[in-house]
This record gives sequence, C-alpha cells and structure tokens, in this order.
Amino acid sequence: MSTHLDWLQDELQALGDAGLYNHIRTISSPQGAWLQIEGRSVLNFCSNNYLGLANHPRLVEAAKKAIDQYGVGPGAVRIISGTNDLHIELEKRIARFKAVEAALSLQSGFQANAATIPALVGKEDVIFSDRLNHASIIDGCRLSGGKILPYEHCDMASLEAVIQENLPKYRRAIIITDGVFSMDGDVAPLDKIYEVARKYDILLMVDDAHGEGVLGKGGRGIVDHFGLHGKVDVEIGTFSKAFGVVGGVVAGKATIIEWLRQRGRPFLFSSAVTPPDAAACIAAIDILEASTELVDRLWDNARYFKAEMKRLGFDMGVSTTPITPVMLGEAPLAQQFSRELFEAGVFAMATGFPIVPLGKSRIRVMISAAHEKADLDKGLEAFAKVGKKLRVI
Repeated sequence: MSTHLDWLQDELQALGDAGLYNHIRTISSPQGAWLQIEGRSVLNFCSNNYLGLANHPRLVEAAKKAIDQYGVGPGAVRIISGTNDLHIELEKRIARFKAVEAALSLQSGFQANAATIPALVGKEDVIFSDRLNHASIIDGCRLSGGKILPYEHCDMASLEAVIQENLPKYRRAIIITDGVFSMDGDVAPLDKIYEVARKYDILLMVDDAHGEGVLGKGGRGIVDHFGLHGKVDVEIGTFSKAFGVVGGVVAGKATIIEWLRQRGRPFLFSSAVTPPDAAACIAAIDILEASTELVDRLWDNARYFKAEMKRLGFDMGVSTTPITPVMLGEAPLAQQFSRELFEAGVFAMATGFPIVPLGKSRIRVMISAAHEKADLDKGLEAFAKVGKKLRVI
C-alpha cells in the first residue's frame, strides 16, 4: 500500500544505489588521535580537532569549574537573561586574540553566518560569493533575500567582471569568501580580494572557520596571515574546530557587531552558548596565546603526511593547508576506500555529493597536532595498502 512518504524511501534507495548514502559511525570515546568506534580502537583521520584541544585537561577543567559556578544551561537568549560574564569575557578575549575592534559569540559557525549576512544584506542588495563557499554562507545568503552572484573560485578577474557588470543595479554590495576552503584545503587570496573590495568600496566578509588556529601567528587566522588587520569588515569563526569546543563568533568592526546585537536573528531568538562551553573556549585562547607549539606541530605533521602521500602517488588536489583531500572521483569508490581503511584500523570518511561536486568524491584526511609520527606512519601504511588493492596508486 502506497503512502505519502513513499517518495522519501525511493529517494533514500536512490542515494544508496549511487553510493551517496551517509553511513554514520558512533564514537564512544573523547576526540583525539585515536577513537573507540563500534568496539574497536581506530586512528582518527576525520576530526576538525586540529590542535587536539577537544579533550585537553585545561579545557575540561575550565568547563567543570563553570558548571559548578553557573550550572549547565544558559536559561535564555542573550538579550533577556542569557548573558553572563563568561560570554563577555570570551568576546573580549577573542577580539584581542584576533586584533579586531569587537566580537560576538553565537551558538555555532553556521549560526554566525545566518546571523550576519541577513543583518547586513536586504532584497535591494547584491552578494558577490565565491562559487565554492560553504553551505552556511550559501544558506545565510538565501535567508537575506539579496541577489546572489557567484564568481569563479578564487578568480579575481571573474570577481571584477561580475562586480563591474552588476554593482550599479543594487543599493549596497558585499563580497563573501571562505578563508580556507574546507573540502579542498586551499586558501582564498584575501589580500587580492581586499584590493578589489577597496577599489569598488564594497563590504568584505571572510569565513575563517578552518583558518583560526591554523593560519597566522599562533593560529590567529587568515587576516593575520595576510597582514590585513583593520581592513576586513567581518570575520566569521567557529570554536568547534581548532579551538576544540563548540560555538561561533563574528569579529570585526565595532559598528557591525553592535548592529548584530540588535538585529542578528540567531542571537536574538536562540538560547546563548552554555557556560561550560564559553569557559572552555576561553581556556583554549589562553593556550594559544601562551605558545605556538600546537600550531607548529600541526603544520609539521601536515607537511610530513602530505609529502609521503605524494610520494605514494595519491592526488591531493590543490590543498596548501593541513586539510588533505585524497581525490578518488566516483562516490562508490570513495565509500569502498573508506570501508577498507576502517578495516585496516583507520577512520577516514568518504565525502561525496552534495558536499562536493559530482565526480569529485574523496577521502578528506584531517591532520592534527595530536597525531604522533607513529600514527601518521600507520595511516600512510593503510593508505598504501588500500590504494594498491583498489588500483588507485
């Protein structure tokens, strides 16, 4: 007997037939170089935990102390009774760390984009957006109602051409780009994008989710990497990757931050970040301000792993960061490769459409400062074994 939900079952079956169905594994241990998954210990090559801070003792202790003092939940949205002194301290600390005028913390990086773009853009405005921008940017742009005009990925000639053709038709404009592109691991030419934004007097926004804790001095991000302090209007960030916790942040010009306090819908209508999360984020900033050791180790690990993967004959695309995409092409091959790696004791998930374009499926390896050289060597051994078995190398 057919029902009104039959179409969903058909769609799910089609995903499975195309090798695009996501099989989600369950973890029963803290995040780290090794994980407990489904009763076995496996090497973790999946996590965004770049610096190994997700289970760092100082972050854990800070969260425990915050629970003892403030409890578990925030109790309300920030504008009613959900703002406590930890939120204020976190915003002051991240603003100082990133050398910006002000910052605003939110529930996630996704929410930071959802708060910022619609507050700055309306139906009479235009958004010039890199074609490979993250889904959270795309959704934030859609929510704004503004006209979305993509430019070719990191292509300044394309950006200028789209601006010149369209800018006079709209009230205001903004250029939005990811800083580090999460699937390919390449870095936006933010210095060149800034020159274009200045030339046409356009707002500039960068999503630095994969740059914070990775690029710049001691992980201060892409703006620091290019020496553009005070020149980029808005930086979007996250505390759920290199900082090892959860939450989002908007940093930049004080006027913009104050406007978001008044009109950023996720800030106004969704409960605040929890006290233990805020406290753990502050502890992460303490660690990064004290030493560049973890960031240096991350890059040392990335350089070693990528050099050895190249020697083995794998295609890692255009990555220039610790994000290491192992390009495989079709989704069924990528999923089989991931399953074979898991059997060899390495947890590295396949990534396919719609996260990446059709025909560009891959295993995205996420290197961490938590990995020891022996861990990397074990991973390389597994990749070599599976790559030869599946005739990838």
